[in-house]
Amino acid sequence: MKEPILIDARGHRCPVPSLRLGKAMEGAANGARLTLLATDPMARIDVPYLMSEQGGRVCEIIEADGILRITVETGVALTD
Repeated sequence: MKEPILIDARGHRCPVPSLRLGKAMEGAANGARLTLLATDPMARIDVPYLMSEQGGRVCEIIEADGILRITVETGVALTD
């Protein structure tokens, strides 16, 4: 399995971490894994919401030393 694409948003507050992850998802293929590094605790809420809106799933959320490491997998875009 390929290494996830890393998005470093440490030190930024909401909505920057989710915006950076969303931007990275735009250029990623379906099934790609991305890992967001964030220090803003709101990322724990914002990222799952982003996945529900843009398609994809949260694979894991790990917190250590005040840093959230959130890995997601892109999926097909949601349709009406």
